[in-house]
Amino acid sequence: MTNTSQRVLIFDTTLRDGEQSPGATMSLPEKLEIALLLDEMNVDVIEAGFPIASEGDFESVSEIAKNTKNAIICGLARANINDIDRCWSAVKNAKASRIHTFIGTSPIHRKYQVRLNKKEVLEKIQMTVMHARDLCGDVQWSPMDATRTEGDFLCSVVETAIKSGATTINIPDTVGYTAPGESAKIIRMLKNRVPNIDQIVIATHCHNDLGMATANALAAVEAGARQIECTINGLGERAGNTALEEVVMAMKVRNDIYPFHSEINTKKLMSASRLVATVSGFPVQFNKAIVGKNAFAHESGIHQDGMLKHSGSFEIMSPEDIGLTDSNLVMGKHSGRAALRKKLEDLGYTIGDNKLKDLFVRFKELADRKKEIFDDDLIALISDSASNEAHDFIKLEKLEVVCGTESPQKAKLVLQIDNNVFQTTSKGDGPVDAVFKAVKELFPNDSRLQLYQVHAVTEGTDAQATVSVRLEENGKIATGQSSDTDTVVASAKAYINALNKLLLRREKKALG
Repeated sequence: MTNTSQRVLIFDTTLRDGEQSPGATMSLPEKLEIALLLDEMNVDVIEAGFPIASEGDFESVSEIAKNTKNAIICGLARANINDIDRCWSAVKNAKASRIHTFIGTSPIHRKYQVRLNKKEVLEKIQMTVMHARDLCGDVQWSPMDATRTEGDFLCSVVETAIKSGATTINIPDTVGYTAPGESAKIIRMLKNRVPNIDQIVIATHCHNDLGMATANALAAVEAGARQIECTINGLGERAGNTALEEVVMAMKVRNDIYPFHSEINTKKLMSASRLVATVSGFPVQFNKAIVGKNAFAHESGIHQDGMLKHSGSFEIMSPEDIGLTDSNLVMGKHSGRAALRKKLEDLGYTIGDNKLKDLFVRFKELADRKKEIFDDDLIALISDSASNEAHDFIKLEKLEVVCGTESPQKAKLVLQIDNNVFQTTSKGDGPVDAVFKAVKELFPNDSRLQLYQVHAVTEGTDAQATVSVRLEENGKIATGQSSDTDTVVASAKAYINALNKLLLRREKKALG
């Protein structure tokens, strides 16, 4: 493919850059589930992880490489031989493989991060890219912090990478520093000044620190980039990455001014958004573009009147475009398993028989407590089901709390820890504080609570509460999430879920 093509490749890095977002730990089965959905929705390249980082990362990338059918499977490697060899070992069994290697090129990265002068950087690029190309015919190279790299030197490093065998050159805005005009200017400069750049694919990788990631990516495409690196829901470090759903729908809806196209099946966007939100524990903000809960909601009288007359009055795309469908199924305690499956499919979820069986039991339990089950209740139920894996080291067995204006707040807690049952009673400044102290008493740990957040899933006094808990331990961060009609129970489950994720991170570190 040349840079004159109107086809834009979609490079998804949810499983690599997205998982680096603090607290977004994913297990191997969860990563594989996301990868398979990305594969189904026609993502061109899936960056599956950083194989050298740990045994867990290596195993995840390897399994994704073996099980996906269509996408190019890519692994990330620093500019050294060991990283590149490890990366190749992880991706080599894919139907199509790619090695992505990088080095910092900006003045601040050369001085403090890689500690090399310009000549040494160029030599390292030549050596590592050539080695990667000897292993794999598809090599992507990135000058980290490209948007803060001097123009002349950026041209030199890109030219060296192309001469050494790179087939894709990615221009990352690593710290979210650039703006649309500058993003386009950098791409045009490279196209005009670097020999043979028309023989490779130019990619753009933008972070959202200034809220311009989508705009910067599209500006780069207008200037000649033909691959966008992005993540589902914009998940990523700090303020996140370019959101896949935003750039894909921008090109689709405004094809008159962005005359480009991707091969993404947009009807799977909502499914991917919900899956990533569930697995990562990072809820989608209500007013998030394309996939937010309010993206197709209309409360203003003028907007509602316009919608009744013609949906195009206030909607520039239809909900069906991203996989949202209307459903007349009303769910309640008399609903059967087939009705639940159909409703979940309408909401964009494909559920296997075993998972449906477990979910149906939870659904019935909820239906006994709630008169009517709303769509958001089911979404919360799926999220809660995903965060309560059978292999969790710590499980909630029983909880009783005493609270109110007169009685001391206390919690009687029973936990199963490594298949052994323990119980305790703790007092606290409120029922949630008492529960968290009880958990810490039964399972001593050094984690610190960074976030405790509650929101009602639906309206009414019988609404489920979704609780998010973020814990930090020795620099590792994990976010737990759970839903229940009892807020204190949801709090306990979310706290335990976060602890289980921290334990998983400990295990990864030990293996690595």
